[in-house]
Amino acid sequence: MDEIEVPQYFICPISLQIMKDPVTATTGITYDRDSIEQWLYSNQNTTCPYTKQPLTRDSDLTPNHTLRRLIQAWCTQNASLGIDPIPTPKSPLNKVQVLRLLKEPKLKLKSLRQLELFAAENERNKKCLLEAGVPKAMILFIVNCFRKGEIDEGIEEALSLLQFVKVPAQDVKLLVEENDQIFDSLTWVLACDGMENSVSVKSHAVLVLKRIIQKSDPCVMERLKPEFFEMIVRILRNGIITQHGLNAALHVLLRACPWGRNRVMMVESGAVFELIEIELNTPEKRITELTLAILFHLCCCADGRAQFLSHKGSIAMLTERILKVSVTVDDRAIFTLSLISKFSVTQMVLQEMLQVGTVSKLCMLLQADHAKYLKDKALEILKSHSEVWKNSPCFPDRSFYASLHMGINAV
Repeated sequence: MDEIEVPQYFICPISLQIMKDPVTATTGITYDRDSIEQWLYSNQNTTCPYTKQPLTRDSDLTPNHTLRRLIQAWCTQNASLGIDPIPTPKSPLNKVQVLRLLKEPKLKLKSLRQLELFAAENERNKKCLLEAGVPKAMILFIVNCFRKGEIDEGIEEALSLLQFVKVPAQDVKLLVEENDQIFDSLTWVLACDGMENSVSVKSHAVLVLKRIIQKSDPCVMERLKPEFFEMIVRILRNGIITQHGLNAALHVLLRACPWGRNRVMMVESGAVFELIEIELNTPEKRITELTLAILFHLCCCADGRAQFLSHKGSIAMLTERILKVSVTVDDRAIFTLSLISKFSVTQMVLQEMLQVGTVSKLCMLLQADHAKYLKDKALEILKSHSEVWKNSPCFPDRSFYASLHMGINAV
């Protein structure tokens, strides 16, 4: 192949491979269809990769039949030299085909799998499925399963399709208004045990929940039920989701945190304890940022702080994360410690903060390259309990102690 001189105009400017389905963009440049569609849909790009002129997702891509026939003829002529033939591209998926599958009296497993195959094939198909209303149809399928109380064949495919063809953000509000059992249905899926591919199904369900809840109105967030949070906490406790699913579940909890009623239900579901357990398993950076953000919200209420302190590893976990993960984690950790320090502190807690190195970390943060507000918060904690800590070997020297009570910043 390396010894054969391929005509330059047969080569896609993006993939640098021989084009199989050449299409010409509105900027006049010809690309292989899969390459330019992936560029436009996956990367959210809005320019022509070759000319840098504006080129939107909805730009017309005109099939270049003449060039395709030339490429096919050239490949045939050079077949003896190892050049693979280029087959004629299949006709693109159209809305009529999709609607025919959706309009069957009862969505069957075969139809759902065919739709899933279409979605996995290329970005053009995903757009067609979206325009045909596949996301709404999949949501209705799941709601109908819930109403019957039966896990129908195809629910895994329906949830998987909602990852390929996501519910458009602008449609979420209307979809929730028209189907007030969406959250109940997805919670029900999370509660169902004994399903085939249970981890995959429940992970997909949480990902759909994340998509819907992030775009839901405040009035919807105010109506969430205790069962909703119990199931989210249950899957965190049992570890019956993928890492991607775990990330989505934490996003769901964080989105619900601003409402005090939701925080109370999370605490009652045992969320604080499970979040600490997740952290003790040394998760990745993004998981830690989400976990500590939720813990901060939950520690804003007395019961949340009590549950936090009831876990023997809570203070040590929080301390260990400071100055090791990110500024975002430092922020949430310090503010959570501040809540404990102000409203739930005991002599036992203060001694624990000495023993696990919390006091030392607070002092180290004062020397770090952090924002003044965060250093002030750390200093405030140190000053509040300096009388208890001043004689400990872990506490800085007497000059530091004196500066705290003179109102001098010790940085």
